[in-house]
Amino acid sequence: MDISLQQVSYAYAKDTPFEKRALYDVDLLIPSGSYQAIIGHTGSGKSTVLQHLNALLKPTEGVICIGGTEVVAGKKNKKLREIRQKVGIVFQFPEHQLFDETVLKDIMFGPMNFGVPEEEARQRAIELVRLLGLPEEVMEKSPFDLSGGQMRRVAIAGVLAMNPEVLVLDEPTAGLDPRGRKEIMDLFYKLHIEKGLTTILVTHSMEDAARYADRIAIMHNGRCVLQGIPKEIFSDEDRLMDYRLELPQSIKFQKKLEEMMNKKLPSLCLTEEALAEELARLLKKEREI
Repeated sequence: MDISLQQVSYAYAKDTPFEKRALYDVDLLIPSGSYQAIIGHTGSGKSTVLQHLNALLKPTEGVICIGGTEVVAGKKNKKLREIRQKVGIVFQFPEHQLFDETVLKDIMFGPMNFGVPEEEARQRAIELVRLLGLPEEVMEKSPFDLSGGQMRRVAIAGVLAMNPEVLVLDEPTAGLDPRGRKEIMDLFYKLHIEKGLTTILVTHSMEDAARYADRIAIMHNGRCVLQGIPKEIFSDEDRLMDYRLELPQSIKFQKKLEEMMNKKLPSLCLTEEALAEELARLLKKEREI
């Protein structure tokens, strides 16, 4: 399901003394099936964009097309419920949204609220518990008796139980250690591939954007200032610095190695694994000379 923002602007507390403009004429196309990262410094507008993606916020100006549905500034839309079923959002610290007495009931709540029969909602919950690597015995436990990592997986299962076509991730690894962060991000990528989801990652992590996304958009001072594939976006360090962003660690390390060797590698390495492979090829080639 394609999503597009066309000349979208947004102001908080519009027409009051506290009005604050957060977005200015944002144009952004997110093709169906893509893995789109939206990056930017704190206050850049990326979280405000996120809330427009399933009509939690509606634009002050402009149009948002979500699949075949338009959300137009100043016009009511009767299909917001349908949009919110198709576009699932995993917010920062999603475990804070848990509320029901058992894990099973918590996961079933969303689909049943949208009219899914109880038995089907139960089956979805059971399948997701297995898919997310949780032991089946947790289903009858209180979600608040689980570990932090398990609680987060339960909250993610609650979003996935809606069978969304689009999955929006708002800093989904906040508060996790490096191992937990990689496990969760790898899980989302697996879901993206296996379920054919359109995945939108809103993040300040250049490493996650470089590793997982096939498209990147940069937000800066409420505007979408740059869009492209990761290698294009991360090829110009000076431009990134203008937007108060840094290169991923793998590219920083690559640049230092190139200075030490006085030699450029054939391509920009977006991950540590890609850099190791490129160096191995270079060493092999030099041995053969």
